[in-house]
Amino acid sequence: MESENCRESQHRAYWFSRNEKIIDRLLADYSSIICLQEVWLGNDELVNMYEKRLGDANYSLLKLARTNNRGDGLLTAVHKTYFHVLNYRELLFNDFGDRVAQLLHVESAMPFWQNRSNSCVQQQSLIVNTHLLFPHDHSLSIVRLKQVYKILQYIEAYQEEHKLGPMPIILCGDWNGSKRGQVYKFLRSQGFVSSYDTAHQYSDSEEDAHKWVSHRNHRGNICGVDFIWLLNPNKSRKPLKSSWNEAVFGIIKYLLLQVASLSEENAFAFLKADSCDDHITYSSFCQALCQLGMIHPDRLNSEETEDLWSEADRDRNGVVDYKEFQCIWSPTCCSQQEEDDTEIDISDGSLVRFEANNEAFGFTVKEAVLFPPEVEKGMWPENYSLSDHAPLTVVFSPLRMPRSARTPRTP
Repeated sequence: MESENCRESQHRAYWFSRNEKIIDRLLADYSSIICLQEVWLGNDELVNMYEKRLGDANYSLLKLARTNNRGDGLLTAVHKTYFHVLNYRELLFNDFGDRVAQLLHVESAMPFWQNRSNSCVQQQSLIVNTHLLFPHDHSLSIVRLKQVYKILQYIEAYQEEHKLGPMPIILCGDWNGSKRGQVYKFLRSQGFVSSYDTAHQYSDSEEDAHKWVSHRNHRGNICGVDFIWLLNPNKSRKPLKSSWNEAVFGIIKYLLLQVASLSEENAFAFLKADSCDDHITYSSFCQALCQLGMIHPDRLNSEETEDLWSEADRDRNGVVDYKEFQCIWSPTCCSQQEEDDTEIDISDGSLVRFEANNEAFGFTVKEAVLFPPEVEKGMWPENYSLSDHAPLTVVFSPLRMPRSARTPRTP
């Protein structure tokens, strides 16, 4: 473990040897796509090491440093034997923590199968590599959630800009949050599945939340924060903004319940502040969010706050009564009716159906492994020195999607 007085970067022999071993392992795994985070891009010698050894193994490398000269960043390597990079985009969040993300539009170098007209079909996919902000305190959870929201907005914009058909989306990285957090729930509501949990048939339950770990952080805590998310084009998902609002309300509830130690009734009283009537006003709502540390350019801006208010004020009468507040506090009481409405009404553009001449392809999760083996049992071995993260490797198999599949889109 590093300390302020003794950093690995001060000892060339140590960081050189450790990164050589990391590259040895990467080459031994022979992955088609490699997504790395916290790569010391400010060190030319180290970068040259990765470029030389991975390049010699027929990988093309794409690098993206964090903004404001933070020194580290992302590195994505694509094996040219298996995939061609059709397009590459960089997403700079320009927020607290100077985090970034890479978006790759790739196509299989070899056809997976032939279609009905006997034409060879090469699968296209969207790949994201990112490293989210570490939640140093509870108020920063909204920053991490917003970073993921920006990624999904950017993906949607890219798909629309290039008029892309349905294709799988894979999100890789260090998410700095566990299965219990709102980022996990947000991505699940958007149809993404955790590849590792899928491979091992783990559910979203509290019981399965601690079956595995992938990181020992600088505080000495062990947790599962590294995910490879998969979204197949036939997965049902909510409108993006609805998922975002639900996740933000989840963070607000957590802050009121766990941090401020308020019961449901006391939370309602806190949100309505000094209002003499038995309802929450927009002014008292904003005041409460400020007290919770939610109002900030890097957290919630005025437009996003107004969208939240519109979601809470369901009857559009300008105030939120206790019944409407309960839908924020316990969204399951309202969600079932909304899901039923979404399935029945497809005239508003929130659902689209694939045309008969469109072919959609996805992936199945064949295998997922964390190293060293102890982390798969929720333990961190003291003799593991390759990294403070456990590398996650996932094997995907191509899958032809049913023609009748429907995919919800953001209206």
